[in-house]
Parts: sequence; C-alpha cells; structure tokens
Amino acid sequence: MSAESTGSRGFTYWRLRFRAWRGNRPFWGGLFTMIGGLPIAYLPYADLRLGNMTIAMATTAGAGSLIIGVLLITLGLTMWFHSVVRVFAGIAAIVLALVSLPVANIGGFLIGFLFALIGGALSASWAPGAPVKEPTDEAGLPEVEGERADELSAVAPQSNATDSTIDANGGRNSAG
Repeated sequence: MSAESTGSRGFTYWRLRFRAWRGNRPFWGGLFTMIGGLPIAYLPYADLRLGNMTIAMATTAGAGSLIIGVLLITLGLTMWFHSVVRVFAGIAAIVLALVSLPVANIGGFLIGFLFALIGGALSASWAPGAPVKEPTDEAGLPEVEGERADELSAVAPQSNATDSTIDANGGRNSAG
C-alpha cells in the first residue's frame, strides 16, 4: 500500500452507498412486491410431507399463479432498477395482487396478496425527495428585527408590472 491510498473500503462506506442508492428509488415497495410474489408462485407447487404422507397444494391454476408470482418479482426488480416507471409498476402490482385472490390459492394464502398489495401501494405513492440545498450567502438580504428576509417575506422587493417581457418588447410577441 502506498502512503496516498486510503486503504480498503470498510463496512461504513458500503453501508452509506447502499443507503444513498436505497433513498433514490421505492426500495421498500419493490422489496414487499418481490416478497409477495414468492408465496404466490411457490405455494401451488409445494409439497408438505408428514411422515409417509404427502400433502400436495397443486391446483389447476398452477401455471397462472406461477406467471403472477414471476411478474410480481419482475415488477419489484423494475421498481428498484428503473424507478421512472414506479407508478405503472405499483398499479400493475396491485392489479396482479387482486387477480391472485381467485387464481393462486387465495393470493398465496393472503400472505403474498398482502405483501404485493402493500408493495404496489408504496411504489405508486413514492416520490423522489427534494435535493438538499447548500447554504447560501446571507449578506445580500436585509434583516428584519433579527430575522433574515427571504422571497416569501413581505419585506422582500416585489416585481412591478412594468418589468414584464410584454412591456419590454413594446407589446409584440417574440414568437412570430
């Protein structure tokens, strides 16, 4: 190792990177949607063994439940890695969760249904946060009784109607 290198990247570095990645997308909505897809896809094909006796959960709608489960997992991954379509993915997850009730063993015995429904709702309602603004120089704004005047204050200078572009261009539209 050279004197200039910072060494290996520790746990804190990767935790903070994951935290930043998670904050820029509907992480929990995608996770709940994927968790909801697992029981919907798996339970129709599961076998429960009790000694020599095998209990099969297989139904005639096994293919439909497999398709619904795989689509829910795909929508959860879409929410994570392509968050631009988060509203579509959330609404599609809600619709697939509702369709899984009659098709896939009561929506994976209501476990998958509830997870997919909550995940779709979280994704459809998620919005990116506002970027953090850097502190600005406060020297240019006047102070009013010990407080800084900002653009919402009544003390801030207001623009006049004569400052508009219509008056500046002599009343002509510049688009034509």
